[in-house]
Amino acid sequence: MITRRYLAAFAAGLALTVSACGGEGAGSGTSGSGGAADGDITVGVAMPTQTSERWIADGNNVKAGLEEAGYEVDLQYANDDIPTQSQQIDQMITKGDDLLIVAAIDGTALSSQLAAAKAAGIPVISYDRLIRGSGDVDFYVSFDNYNVGVQQGTSLLTGLGLLNEDGSPGTATGPFNVELFAGSLDDNNAQFFWNGAMDVIQPFIDSGQVVVQSGQTTIDQAATLRWQQETAQKRMEDLLTSAYNGGGTVDGVLSPYDGISRGIITALQNAGYGSAEKPMPIITGQDAEIASVKLINDGVQYSTIFKDTRKLAEEAVTAAEAMLDGEEPEANDTTTYDNGVKVVPAYLLESQIVTKDNIVETLVDTEYYSQAEVDTGQAG
Repeated sequence: MITRRYLAAFAAGLALTVSACGGEGAGSGTSGSGGAADGDITVGVAMPTQTSERWIADGNNVKAGLEEAGYEVDLQYANDDIPTQSQQIDQMITKGDDLLIVAAIDGTALSSQLAAAKAAGIPVISYDRLIRGSGDVDFYVSFDNYNVGVQQGTSLLTGLGLLNEDGSPGTATGPFNVELFAGSLDDNNAQFFWNGAMDVIQPFIDSGQVVVQSGQTTIDQAATLRWQQETAQKRMEDLLTSAYNGGGTVDGVLSPYDGISRGIITALQNAGYGSAEKPMPIITGQDAEIASVKLINDGVQYSTIFKDTRKLAEEAVTAAEAMLDGEEPEANDTTTYDNGVKVVPAYLLESQIVTKDNIVETLVDTEYYSQAEVDTGQAG
C-alpha cells in the first residue's frame, strides 16, 4: 500500500517541478508539502483538556503553525475523558486526516486507534506525553522530562537553603519537613519528573536534612490522578491532619505542576500558613501558568518550570512537515523513550527554573507574558 506520507512526498516533488518550470515566483506556497499550500492535507490534533491554560495554548500554537504551513487542522479537546479522546481520534482516522498529533490523556489507552492509523497509512506524532504500549507511534516531541524533575528538586532544595543556585551546598542544614507530590500515573511524564526530582532530593532524605513526616515517599503514594488541583488540595489537607496535627510545620512541598501547587497552597492557607508566624513553605511547580506566576511574583509559590510551548509547537509542526514529505524528522534522542514496545525517536527541548528573581527575564522579555498579565494573574 502506498501510504499518505509517500503520496504527499510525490505531490511535493511534483509541485517543485512545476515551480522550477514556471520560473522564479511560480508555486510560491509556504514550506511543507506542495499539496498543503492548496489546503488538501489535514492534520488531526488531539489535545487532552481545556481546563488547563497550558493545553489551550498548546492547541492554539500547533494549529496556528500548521495553518501557516498550509495545512487544514482538525483540533479536538477531550476534557480529560479517555473515551471521548478515543472517539475523536477514531473520527479523525475515519474522515481521512493525513497525520495525527496526539497529546494523550492516558498514554496506554490508544493502542487500537494507533493500529487503525497505521493500517490507514496515517503517521502519528506523540505530543509531550508519550503514548505507551504501541509500536505505531512514529515520533515524539517533548521536553527533557527527567531534567524537568531535576530542576524541580533543585529549586526545592535551593529555596530551603540546602543548595545554592550553582548546585553547591547551601548554608542551611535542616532538618526540614517536606511533603512530596507526583503527577498522574497514566501520564508517562509523571515518572520522569518524579525520578529526576527524587534523584536530587533522596540524598538529603538519607542524610536526615529532609524529613517526610507523612512517610509517603513512593510515587504511588504521592500520585495525583489527572493532575487535578482539587485532588491535590484534599491530599494536602489529609497530610496536615495526619502528620502535623500534633505539632510541627511543613517547610517545603515538591509539586510537579502549577495546578497541583495551587491546590496545595489553598490547603495550607486554610490551615493558617502564609503569615509571619507560620510562613508558606517552599513550593515548586511546572508550566508557568499565569495564575501561579502571579503567586510566585507575590511570594506565595516559590518556583515553577517554564517549558516554552511555542517552541514545542514549532517542533511538532516541523516533524509533521517532514513526515508528510516522506522524510524522517530530526531526532536528538533515540534511546530514552521506550514505550514498552519500541524506543520512539524523539526531539527534546530544554526548560528553565523560574523564581521571583527571573520572571521578567524568562517570561516578560521573551513576550510569553506581559508585565500586566504577571501583575494581575490573568492572561490577556
